[in-house]
Amino acid sequence: MRGRFGSVDGFERSNSLASEKDYSPGDSPPGTPPASPLSSAWHTFPEEDSDSPQFRRRAHTFSHPPSSTKRKLTLQDGRAPGVRSPLLRQSSIEQCSDGEGRKRTSSTCSNESLNTGGTPATPRRISWRQRIFLRVASPMNKSPSAMQQQDGLDRNELLPLSPLAPTMEEDPLVLFLSGDDDPEKVEEKKSKELRSLWRKAIHQQILLLRMEKENQKLEEASRDELQSRKVKLDYEEVGACQREVLITWDKKLLNCRAKIRCDMEDIHASLKEGVPKSRRGEIWQFLALQYRLRHRLPNKQQPPDTSYKELLKQLTAQQHAILVDLGRTFPTHPYFSVQLGAGQLSLFNLLKAYSLLDKEVGYCQGISFVAGVLLLHMSEEQAFEMLKFLMYDLGFRKQYRPDMMSLQIQMYQLSRLLHDYHRDLYNHLEENEISPSLYAAPWFLTLFASQFPLGFVARVFDIIFLQGTEVIFKVALSLLSSQETLIMECESFENIVEFLKSTLPDMNTSEMEKIITQVFEMDISKQLHAYEVEYHVLQDELQESSYACEDSEPVEKLERANSQLKRQNMDLLEKLQVAHSKIQALESNLENLLTRETKMKSLIRNLEQEKMAYQKIVEQIRKLVPADALASCESLLRDLNCNPSNKTKMGNKS
Repeated sequence: MRGRFGSVDGFERSNSLASEKDYSPGDSPPGTPPASPLSSAWHTFPEEDSDSPQFRRRAHTFSHPPSSTKRKLTLQDGRAPGVRSPLLRQSSIEQCSDGEGRKRTSSTCSNESLNTGGTPATPRRISWRQRIFLRVASPMNKSPSAMQQQDGLDRNELLPLSPLAPTMEEDPLVLFLSGDDDPEKVEEKKSKELRSLWRKAIHQQILLLRMEKENQKLEEASRDELQSRKVKLDYEEVGACQREVLITWDKKLLNCRAKIRCDMEDIHASLKEGVPKSRRGEIWQFLALQYRLRHRLPNKQQPPDTSYKELLKQLTAQQHAILVDLGRTFPTHPYFSVQLGAGQLSLFNLLKAYSLLDKEVGYCQGISFVAGVLLLHMSEEQAFEMLKFLMYDLGFRKQYRPDMMSLQIQMYQLSRLLHDYHRDLYNHLEENEISPSLYAAPWFLTLFASQFPLGFVARVFDIIFLQGTEVIFKVALSLLSSQETLIMECESFENIVEFLKSTLPDMNTSEMEKIITQVFEMDISKQLHAYEVEYHVLQDELQESSYACEDSEPVEKLERANSQLKRQNMDLLEKLQVAHSKIQALESNLENLLTRETKMKSLIRNLEQEKMAYQKIVEQIRKLVPADALASCESLLRDLNCNPSNKTKMGNKS
């Protein structure tokens, strides 16, 4: 052992070092610890070569002076007191700081000195180096040769250590020197402690394994989420989004979390610059929030307040129709192409939930494409909320009703737009008996998602979330006008229909960007409203004419009534348009007033703070200025306030 004990009269001096040839002052203990001191024979350490790379000299550990307290030690192994036991001796060499090498006295302990009747040796407090050594090479009841052969360990390899350092009472050297009478109790105590340590180590290992498994699950989930997001956004974007636009949208999305109104012109300009594909879902939710902050849906038109999770627990009668359309929705997109994969299951859940929410509409072909576009950019619950926004707040659910009345009105409006703005194209389509319902009905029901590239559809959705249903008319009119010459070249019914269904959607990126730019610059809201009123008037005329024929009323009365109704309708339409313009002007004025009010409130708060600061300064000045000077200053201020002409004189003098 490397521990140093106090000087004892019976200890052998340095002359015994010369007589013992088995050890040298430079020797260090071997890699295998010695046998227990209670064994019948001691095994001395073999001589080591100082040049051998397997061993290195250990640091000197004699760091404490001898103690005056002494204690007698007795051995319980039954040997005669005169028999010498070959106790291990220690020697060390220390170099002095002045460069002169001097040998320290080598302290050696022998069994003879311990068994003599002289002054007994007292154990010293063990240093931290000794404690480290004892943890590594504690005495055991096995010979070094047996320990080297156990488990095929190398003689330089150490045994596994406990994670806890042994206390002073558990140290084998202290137990040996303290004169414990029963080594079996010591061994039993030691075995119990080792068992408890092993239990702790096994428990910690189990916890570590569980943590590793959980971490692996989290990593796999994050990888799956990233891979799923990458697969979802696997489409070519229309229009490159600059870095400045990304920064602008990040600032606006902060307002979305705070539910603050933003300037619509600013949003329009930012949307025109582009939308980052990775943030598109968040931007749609931001645009929906801005719309709801400005337009409150009447209570009668609001959807039922049922959560998405509650709806998923219910059963729907539209299940078969939904399952049939799952494979038809984006069949070439990797997210939806796998049969009953993650994409199709999410789409089924979303369509099922909406069919249960909206009992009147239920499920209609075309909604699956709208829901699919939403799922590509956000989670299921977020897509469900945005689908409710499109259907209820923006009014798209009208075109999916069983009577399809709203879709008929939209087809009439599109025909009237072509008639008023592209007369040649309208006449060409009428000559070949091609009505808008043949080519435009899928555009309106799927919001262009069934036939056009996803990048173009995503840009159309961007504008829909900002402007509403009229965007579909703008896009349809821009598409037809951009390809007017090619459509005019088609001379037969089949060629025109094939061109509109196959060739027209196959556009390049520059053509798509041009159409999106035209949509942003177009304004047809007044025309659409006029065409809707006109449709209802014509519908009423047809109904009245049918009633007139049945009742055999005179034709002249019906004509006069119709003309009067037309004039009234036109007057009402003009008044309605004027009222709409006034409402828009009032809304803009209201927004300006609100912004001015917030500015004035902030200005008032700043002025009040300045006033408080000035009052504090005046109070401090009053405390510092003498009473006479203060009275003269106040009288001077009163004179100046009473005679403003004095101020000008004093200014001229200065």
